[in-house]
Amino acid sequence: MQRGASLGRDFGWLWAAYAVSTAGTWLALDAFPLIAVLVLHSSTTQVSALAAAGLAVGAVLAVPLGPWVEFHRKRPVMIAMDLVRFAVLMSVPAAHAFGVLTFAQLVVVSVLVAAANILFTAASGACLKALVRPDDLLAANGRFESTTWTATAIGPPLGGFAIGAFGPVTTVVLNAASYLLSALGIRAISGRERPPERRASRFRVGDVVEGWRCIFRHPPLRRLFFNQSLVKGLIMAPVPLLAVLLLRDLGYAPWQYGLAFGVPCIGGLVGSRLARPLVARFGQHRVMLVAGTVAVCWPVGLAFVPPGPPGLLLIIVIEFGLITSMGVFNPVLATFRLENIDSGSVARTLAAWSIGSGAAVSALTFLWGLLAAATGPRIAIAIAGVLILGTPLLLPRRNSDSARGQRVPAEAAAQQANTAPGASRQR
Repeated sequence: MQRGASLGRDFGWLWAAYAVSTAGTWLALDAFPLIAVLVLHSSTTQVSALAAAGLAVGAVLAVPLGPWVEFHRKRPVMIAMDLVRFAVLMSVPAAHAFGVLTFAQLVVVSVLVAAANILFTAASGACLKALVRPDDLLAANGRFESTTWTATAIGPPLGGFAIGAFGPVTTVVLNAASYLLSALGIRAISGRERPPERRASRFRVGDVVEGWRCIFRHPPLRRLFFNQSLVKGLIMAPVPLLAVLLLRDLGYAPWQYGLAFGVPCIGGLVGSRLARPLVARFGQHRVMLVAGTVAVCWPVGLAFVPPGPPGLLLIIVIEFGLITSMGVFNPVLATFRLENIDSGSVARTLAAWSIGSGAAVSALTFLWGLLAAATGPRIAIAIAGVLILGTPLLLPRRNSDSARGQRVPAEAAAQQANTAPGASRQR
């Protein structure tokens, strides 16, 4: 944690909590589909429904709970969400041990975990904004991004080995334990947290939609929201089709498939390291525009992957280019977003963002499944690759510095207060 020390001890604990829970998530990446297939002997349709239901229904559950996060202290909310995820995930190995595990239980657990993920993310964004000074947000988000890509590269292979050696529920136990450790890390944050500006005395529809209002009344955030929802959806929707193309049609071995998508994650580490110096040299707006444009130039190449080693090399090159670009773009986007959201609306806005992008991924994944059934996986992948080339048109066209002036005066005052020595520690 030495590198995190420059951002303060409390950030170090937050980073440690994020690292351990992210590692657990990627270790258990394919755990539920494997349990559904190997233990419950579920059909392909059921496995697809399991993934879609968790994302979609979890997002619906999170909608009315966004204001609840906003109007409560964020660290207790984060601890509560970690404990919820620990408890519901541990119900799976417990049920398996007693021979009573069902497909319905997997669906319920996936829904609850998805909802808790959204609420935790919303609270953690507000917590991060309070813990570090504005000038340190990009460095903090860069460290989160590098942690994510490290876990992405290492977690799935280790998880696959653990499942093969110890059984399909092993990584679920490890993932659950990671949330318990995350809760302990967040509990160790010593800085006193300021109470929310107001507490919700009763349910109000206006509080539920406030997150979307914050996005849509801020032109750069609105453009970025639509850009990222489409980019994420058009990248994720063809993933199942790509697995079919590579493993079934082109005859790749599972280890080759894992290698093709594991090695390029090194690009995420490279990109996250480059984000801060690039912003310092070229400015936030230009880096977002260029990195966001370069990132979407790569996926169309996946439609032309040939069999054998040349195809494997082509996938690694394409994914490395895509992930490196996103490694630069993501922390800059996360920083811009926190800088331009009023402090009293951070949790609701981040929850709305997660819900909206999750809904886009779910809908596009369903549509691309239908498209592949009609045209074949390769053509469907090509269509997604062509469409994503148009998404840079949604990126903000003006310098983001002008957008910062659109924040309400209270936010500007809060940012000025944060620049005072020790202010971030007291919050």
